Amino acid sequence: MILDLSDDAQEYGREALKAFEAAGGDQLLAQADAKPDTRTGLVMPVLDGLGVFELEPRSDADSLEAAAAVCRSAGYWALPYPVAERLARPADLDVDGLVVIDADAPEAALQGLDDRWATVTLGGNRSTVTKTGAPGPSFATALELSAADSSGLDDVALALTLPSWTLLGMLDRAIDLTVAHVSLRKQFGQTLSSFQGVQFQLTDAEVERSGVDMLAKHALWSLGTHPADEAINDALALRLAAIEAAEVVFRVCHQLHGAVGFCDETTLSWLSRYSQPLRRLPFGVSTTRDTLTARLGRRGLTGLFS
Repeated sequence: MILDLSDDAQEYGREALKAFEAAGGDQLLAQADAKPDTRTGLVMPVLDGLGVFELEPRSDADSLEAAAAVCRSAGYWALPYPVAERLARPADLDVDGLVVIDADAPEAALQGLDDRWATVTLGGNRSTVTKTGAPGPSFATALELSAADSSGLDDVALALTLPSWTLLGMLDRAIDLTVAHVSLRKQFGQTLSSFQGVQFQLTDAEVERSGVDMLAKHALWSLGTHPADEAINDALALRLAAIEAAEVVFRVCHQLHGAVGFCDETTLSWLSRYSQPLRRLPFGVSTTRDTLTARLGRRGLTGLFS
């Protein structure tokens, strides 16, 4: 079991980071927030330049690793476009992207986009999006659906895993921003980073982030080696770890930024706000935990210590 991404995939992720920064970086999100219908125009030129949607993560292992790397880079800059969801598109439907939904309350962060979208439930029931509802926070909107088929079980694991890589990128950035902040700010004649209490908090956040990093690589490996049911369980375990870690990381980062961390002048505030759809859709921490527990029963996860 080799969990590290290939050198080529890591280099692709680094090039994507540079390209997103050169295209506007944090300003892309601010512009899209003001005018959601400009999301595609702001982001697609740089994605096309990188050849992101030429990747074939379903059929090629190298493409899968590259897709994960670019999703992480997109999360780092909170890119205002659903890169992971586009890369998860099914091969047998004439659509541009795929989102996992809660069948009882279909919702996704698709506000302002005119792409053709499909949805899938954890049970593999697929639908096409016929209309989006009223605008909600952080580009979230309700979806009106037309049922397609029930053959989407093989789509679920990939469509859960890649957005978790995007959230991982957001956790990377949150910690980087906070380390920079506490290294500059002074109190009682010392930088905040020199205080033991601050160091302990950052360590807690980094332990959570690094745990998600490892599980993300394991879930990616599972996609190509395990049957659909087991891969879905690993993807759900990754999602649960990612949204639990996000609660810890963003809490610590907000605390260490102080009140300014909740102001729009601070990048952390934008990052935290736009992480919310990834953390609560298609379902939040409680439902994710309950769903995974019900699926596993008394068997547990398949892995080295099963």
